[in-house]
Amino acid sequence: MTAYTATVTVRLKRGVLDPEAETTQQALERLGFDLEDLRSADRFEVDLDAADADEAAARADEMAERLLANPTIHDYEVAVAER
Repeated sequence: MTAYTATVTVRLKRGVLDPEAETTQQALERLGFDLEDLRSADRFEVDLDAADADEAAARADEMAERLLANPTIHDYEVAVAER
């Protein structure tokens, strides 16, 4: 078994209201930053042992599907790196 860190990034799908991002974008614009768009995201880092990177990614994907993200309103991506 090899040690991996799976990073799961969860974002609201486009078209779903994101009040946190909207408020942050307004504040940044008041500070003089010119933004086209801003979206908030949650990032989860999961340390796990797996036979290979594909297995680690599959396990992290299952975690995202079952708990970390709501597929109805969220998009997510999984990245895996060896520790």
